[in-house]
Amino acid sequence: MGATLLAANVLTDRLLRSWLRCRRRAWLDRFGEADQRLWTAHRTLQLDDQQRNFVALLPRKPGRGLAACRQGEPGVVGLRLKGIGPAGQLLEAHPALLQRVKGRSRWGSFAYRPVIARHGRRLTREHRLGLAMLGLLLEPFQASPVSEGLAVAGAARGLEHERVAFHGGLQRQLADALVKLAADLDRSEPPALAADRRKCTLCSWRGVCNAEAVAEGHLSEVSGIGARRRQMLQELGIDGLHQLAKADPVALGNRLKHFGEQHGEMAVELVAQARAQRDGRFERLDSVLALPELTDAPGVLLYDIESDPDARDDFLHGFVRLLHKPDGSWDLEGANYHPLLVLYEHGEARCWQRLQRKLAIYPDWPVLDYGETESLALLRMAERQGAGEQELAALRKRLIDVHARVRRHWRLPLNSYGLKAVATWLNFRWRQVGVDGARALLWWRQWRGSGPSLRGSTHALRWIFQYNHDDCLATWAVADWLLQQDQLLEKEGLLEQDRLLERDQLLANKKP
Repeated sequence: MGATLLAANVLTDRLLRSWLRCRRRAWLDRFGEADQRLWTAHRTLQLDDQQRNFVALLPRKPGRGLAACRQGEPGVVGLRLKGIGPAGQLLEAHPALLQRVKGRSRWGSFAYRPVIARHGRRLTREHRLGLAMLGLLLEPFQASPVSEGLAVAGAARGLEHERVAFHGGLQRQLADALVKLAADLDRSEPPALAADRRKCTLCSWRGVCNAEAVAEGHLSEVSGIGARRRQMLQELGIDGLHQLAKADPVALGNRLKHFGEQHGEMAVELVAQARAQRDGRFERLDSVLALPELTDAPGVLLYDIESDPDARDDFLHGFVRLLHKPDGSWDLEGANYHPLLVLYEHGEARCWQRLQRKLAIYPDWPVLDYGETESLALLRMAERQGAGEQELAALRKRLIDVHARVRRHWRLPLNSYGLKAVATWLNFRWRQVGVDGARALLWWRQWRGSGPSLRGSTHALRWIFQYNHDDCLATWAVADWLLQQDQLLEKEGLLEQDRLLERDQLLANKKP
C-alpha cells in the first residue's frame, strides 16, 4: 500500500511534458481509463526522429545504465534518476540521453549533461523546463554541477545544436511548474479543456476531450475560434456555442471592437457559423459558381502530396486522372491513380522534370488540390528550378484550391473545414481506418530505412499509395459536391429567368 501511494505521488518528466502541453493531458495520463487512450503515430515519429538525431550526435552507440557512466561512455541511455523537488516533491526522470562533457564527477575527470531531441522549428518552454528537470536530478546522481543541457535537431538536414543554460530564472520557472503540476494532479476531476484545441489531433486523449467538447458546446468547437477569440468572447459573457448562436451579431460586433476593429468585423461570421453548427444546416454565401473552370474542362488532375516536414522532403506526388465525358458526367470508375515517388537522393531537378512531363500530357486540365500546401510546394519548386513567368502564370491558372472554394462560397455545419471533416460529412470513407498524414510519414520512414540497401517492406509503400489515392478521391468528393450545387444554382437561375419572361409576357398581353 505504501509503495503504491508513494508511486502515485511521484512527478515524472513525462508528466511534466504532458502538463506543459496541456494541463488536462497530465491528469488523464495519471488517472484516465487506458482503454480510452488512442494510438497516435506522432509519438512514434518523435522517437524515430530522436534516434536519428542521437546517432548523428554520438561517435558510437551509447552505453547503458550506471555501468556506462562508470566507464565514461560518450553517451549513456537507460538511466532512472530520482530525487526531491524544490518544494519537497518526489521526482523521477528517464533521460533520453546523457552526453559526456568536460568536468569532474564521482566517476572521474568527466561529467554528463542531459540531451533532448528538439521537435519543431524552435526551442519551447517544454524543451527548456524538461532539460532543467533532468539537470536538477542529474546533479546529485553524478555529484557534480550541471550548468547546461543540449537540444539537437535536424539530423536529416545537418545536425543543429542549441545549449540551454540552467540559470536561476529557469530554475524558478521549473519550481513553479512542479508546484502547479502537483496541484492539478491532486484534483478529483480533470482540468478544463484547453482554450486552443488545434493540437488536440496529436494527443492520445483526443477522443475523450472531443466528446466532452461536443457535449458542452465548447467555443473551440466553432470553426474560426482559437484561444484568443475564445478569451474575448468569454470576457463578454459568451461561454459556449449555443450562447454565441443566440447572440445579436451587430451588438456583438460593437462590443468586440473594444479588442480591435478586425474582431468586430468577424462577429457576423462567427455567429452565423455557430448557428450553422447548432442547426446542422449548410448555406450558400453568394450566387457565384464555385468551380466554373470545370464546366468545359476535358478532365481534371486531382493532386495530393505526402511530405516529411523535418527533412523538408515531399516524397510523393500523387495524381488521379479524371476524364470529363461528352455527356457532361465524370468518369470516376475509369479514374487512374499515378503516384510519383521522389527519392531525396535523386534531387529536386529530376522531380520537377517528371512533374513537368506529367502536367504537359494534360495541358488544358485544371489541377485540383485541397489546401494551399500542394499549390505552394509546386509553384516554389517551379521557381527554384528556373521556370519562366509564362510557365508560372499558366501553372497558377491551372491550380485550384478546393478548400478555398468551399470557404469562399459555403458555410458548413462543421467545426473544421479540413479535408477529413468535409469529405466525411459528404459520406466519403477512406479505405484505411484511422490513417492520417502522420501514419503515412511513419510508413515512409520505415520503408526508407537508412539508405537504398536497407529499404523496408514494400507493404509500407502500398499503404502510403492507398492513403494518398484516397486523399485525391476525397478531394474530388468535395469538388463534385460543389459542382452539384453549382448545377442547382444554374437551374434556379434559369427558372428565375423563365419566371421573369413569363411575367413580362403577361404584362405585354394586358396592354390595350
